[in-house]
Amino acid sequence: MIVTKVEMPDSANTPVRKSVRRLRWFKEAVQRQIDALSEQTGVKFSVDDKELHSLFLRWLESFEAQKPSEDGKKEDYVNFASGLMLRELINSKPARVTTLPDDADKSNPAYFWPEGYLYVVLCLNIRAAVLEQDFNIKKHVVPEMDEVRTWWSFKENMHEDPNLAIGFFDLFSGIEPSWDMPTIFSARKGRQVAVKYLVRSDNLLKVQSKIKLTKS
Repeated sequence: MIVTKVEMPDSANTPVRKSVRRLRWFKEAVQRQIDALSEQTGVKFSVDDKELHSLFLRWLESFEAQKPSEDGKKEDYVNFASGLMLRELINSKPARVTTLPDDADKSNPAYFWPEGYLYVVLCLNIRAAVLEQDFNIKKHVVPEMDEVRTWWSFKENMHEDPNLAIGFFDLFSGIEPSWDMPTIFSARKGRQVAVKYLVRSDNLLKVQSKIKLTKS
């Protein structure tokens, strides 16, 4: 399934990277994403406004806590901050499916886990808007977005450690994830190659990793 690009809310000449830190803008972006996804898939959602408000404040606090000052780190921080947003959405579960088409194909990630798919495409679209505006970088959808096996692993892992949402967001973004310390931005800089693999344990597909560090 093609991830539909959503037009972000009007920022009144304010960069998207700053607008996203405003609650009203964020809520409108969420609604626009819901409208676009509902039109594309036929899935209807309801949203808990209080949960959306609370998760936004938690995300903003996490965002400010690790924000780097060095210009060379700001592009990757866009990726990291988007992963933090996904984690808060997964934790809070502000969206609920109210209508699922009768012919919904559960092998399609958008129907397999509609709420999770909504959260991921929302974060991908916000990230894309910032990267294109600030760094003139255009991102493309990676194959993992259409692999239901990856989505099954994603959903199951969220029950055990929601922090892994950051690593899975990197995966969906085409970036090598840092599975060991996904919540620590500074842990990303020493990473040269993260070799990810999937293993079965207790009938669950779990993510593990081998990290190769850059020699100093």
